[in-house]
This record gives sequence, C-alpha cells and structure tokens, in this order.
Amino acid sequence: MIVSDQKQRTIEREVILTGVGLHTGENVVMKFLPAPANHGYAFKRVDLEGEPIIQASADYVVNTQRGTNLEKNGVKIQTSEHVLAALVGLQIDNVLIELNAPEPPIMDGSSKFFVEALEKAGCVELEAEREEYVIKDVITYRDDATGSEITVIPSDSYQITTMVDFGTKVLGTQNATLENLNDFKTEIANARTFSFLHELESLLENGLIKGGDLNNAIVYVDKEVSEATMKKLEKVFNKKKLSIKPNGILDNLTLHQPNEAARHKLLDVIGDVALAGIRIRGKIIANKPGHFVNTQFAKKLAKIIKNEKRNYVPEVDLNKPPLMDITKIMSQLPHRPPFLLVDKILELSDTHVIGLKNVTMNEPFFVGHFPGAPVMPGVLQLEAMAQTGGILVLSTVDDPENYLTYLLKIDNVRYKRQVVPGDTLIFKLDLMQPIRRGICQMHARAYANGKLVSEAEIMAQIAKVKGN
Repeated sequence: MIVSDQKQRTIEREVILTGVGLHTGENVVMKFLPAPANHGYAFKRVDLEGEPIIQASADYVVNTQRGTNLEKNGVKIQTSEHVLAALVGLQIDNVLIELNAPEPPIMDGSSKFFVEALEKAGCVELEAEREEYVIKDVITYRDDATGSEITVIPSDSYQITTMVDFGTKVLGTQNATLENLNDFKTEIANARTFSFLHELESLLENGLIKGGDLNNAIVYVDKEVSEATMKKLEKVFNKKKLSIKPNGILDNLTLHQPNEAARHKLLDVIGDVALAGIRIRGKIIANKPGHFVNTQFAKKLAKIIKNEKRNYVPEVDLNKPPLMDITKIMSQLPHRPPFLLVDKILELSDTHVIGLKNVTMNEPFFVGHFPGAPVMPGVLQLEAMAQTGGILVLSTVDDPENYLTYLLKIDNVRYKRQVVPGDTLIFKLDLMQPIRRGICQMHARAYANGKLVSEAEIMAQIAKVKGN
C-alpha cells in the first residue's frame, strides 16, 4: 500500500565535503546539491566524461565486499551506504551527490560528518507529496549460507532493530534499536564502522583500505598478535606505538557506546534499504545483517512494491461530485464527441491526475470492433489516458482554453485485460519528472473492475494556439 501524507524535502543550498576514499586512498571532493521532486538519491561522477549519473537503486548493486557498491554502464560508486543513511536519517527525499572519485570520503567511518554538512545546507519542502510504503504483511529475506535474516513487520512508523553476533568473545552479542528517525542524529549517526584484525590484515595484503587509518574504523583484536604484525601495522598506519586496550580494541579509540558495532550495523541497514527507492512505514528486524543480505532484502522489497504499484487501484468515491465534469473538461480540452474519451476528473495535483470514463454500448467504435464481441480498442484506451494527462499538463497554464495538447511519444505499452461495454474505466497518470517547457512525461494506468487493464509511458506537449 502506498500513501502520501507529507511533502517531499530537499536541501536548501549546495554543500561541499572533502576527505579520503577508504579503499582507493584518493582525495575526494563530494558535493550535495538540491534536487527536484521525485528525483530521489543519485550519484554524479564529475571526474568522468559526460559526468554520468547513477541512481541509488538496488538494481545497480554489483557487489557488497566491504561496502555496498553500485555500477551502471561501467561507472562505479563504492561504499554508498553511509551517505544514504544520513539522507534517510534526516528525512531528505531528493539530493544529487557529486563526486570526483569512485567513492565518498570515509570521514570517521560513520554518518556524522554527512549529517552535519546536510544540516548546514538546510532543508526545504517541495510541492510534491512523499510516497511511503506501508507494510501490511511480513516480508523476509534469509541467507541460508550465513544465517543472516531481515524481516519487516507492520508498524506505525519506520523502526529498526539489529542483532549482531560474530561468534567472537571480544565483540560478543549486541543489539541496537532505533524507534524514531528523529533520533538518528543523536543515537546512530556517529556509530563508526569496524573490522576484525584478521580481516584488516587480509585487506592490507590485497591493497585495499588505502585511505584507512585508526581514526575511521574500530579494530577488534580477535586473535593473538605477533610483534612482527604490530610493527607492520604501525608502519601502515604511521603510528609510533600501537597497543591493544583491555576491551580488545586496537590503539586508542574510545567507543561512543558499548554497542557501537550494533549501532553501525543499524546505520548500514538504513543506508542499504534506501536502495529500495521508497520510504517505509514498518519495523525492520535484522539478525546478523550485512551488506549482502541488506541489499538482497532491498531488491525483494523493491520488486514487491513495483508489482503492488502496478496493480494498485486508486481508491475513489464515485458518489462524490467530480473535480471537473464533462462541461468543465470541454472548456479545457479541444476534443469533442465522439472523440472525447474522458467523462470526469476526480483528482488533480501538481504531480498526478485521476479521470473516469463510463464505457457504454453507444460508443461508435463498437459498431466495427467487433460485431458480436464488442471490445474497446487498445489505441483508444491510450487516447483516453492521454486526454486525461492533457488536463494535468494544461493545469500549469493560466489560460488552458488557448492551448492544444500534442502527443509526442508512447513507450512500454501493456494491455492486461479486455474493456467491454458496462465497464467504468479509472485513469491515473503520475509525472515521471517535472514538467519543463510544456513537455509532460507521465506513467499512465487504466483500471476496470478493480484490476489493471492497460498502462503506458506517455510524453505530451502543450502549445499555444496561433492567434491567441
């Protein structure tokens, strides 16, 4: 179920962060930029030709080794999760993230500095409503190989609980819970990433974590450390002397909280699940979470939401007076019977429109399509949706009666069921991107008898009638 009861948000002004990439060791300049409604989160590689953009989507996850890594058309973004967690935690919906390197700066291994930068940028509300997916049924993803499991259950708000157990005495079993996103900044944002010493040695041997130091990761010592290994680590991290503290942590880092590891895993879950592409109203329970199980869960959730959106029937009250009746529609659209194919407009906003057509045997096309088996032609279903979308695009001008709407392109047309006399068609069209220079790109769906009958992506343009 998809609901909208709040406005989308973006940042008020751009803000820049600089630092070092964890795995590459490269100096990174990262810029957060405001983005329009329905843009979501996306990364832009300004260091590459054409400045390609990668949307923050589970579809682009290519591997989850030491972070969540995205790739689109050969362009990569590494360790995206800490940045995305900061955006979700501050309830910001639309941001473009510019990078001059393959990965964001690691900073201190948490989301703290990203949160601080975004707060400096400020937040503004947009006109479009925020979509939120309300969990009605339990959804689970389990990785049998590791025993990791993520489940989401119904809840009145977005909540997360993580349970961490690596089978080591030094870390033990830890839990962390976030009951309200408003507490992200104070409870979760400063939780730093962590590693075990045996993992650290392997990463160093393979030329990774070139930008790592002992200030951006907690290192748990889970084995005996030889003097030679200590000397090697001191050289790598440019430390005169390393030591193991009584709590089993390498060097002199002080934990922010006793369960900082579980809190950081919770931070990772927030960032990874953001790749599902929609805000969630439900409680996530993550047992032994990791980037693989997190992103597989996000992919499963995104697929469920996509299918539900496709089959979602708008809830409209046909007994209420319409927003626009046929007379008002004819004052805006140039179409006339028998080619006027929308009878009522039930809803209209900056980003969507819902219209209605009663299909009767009196329709002239039933004479020849088909005798003895009347079926509404699919092309006329498209025309009816396009006319409904015309009301949406014409609502952006002060004198719609002086404009005509022209169809430019139709993509991804699908017909699901027949439309026959006696059906009531409900049309819902949603903007796929903001209207620019009178050009409107919409996702159009038609429903009858509580089911989807046809859908398409429609591009149209309005133009002023000459002489007006």
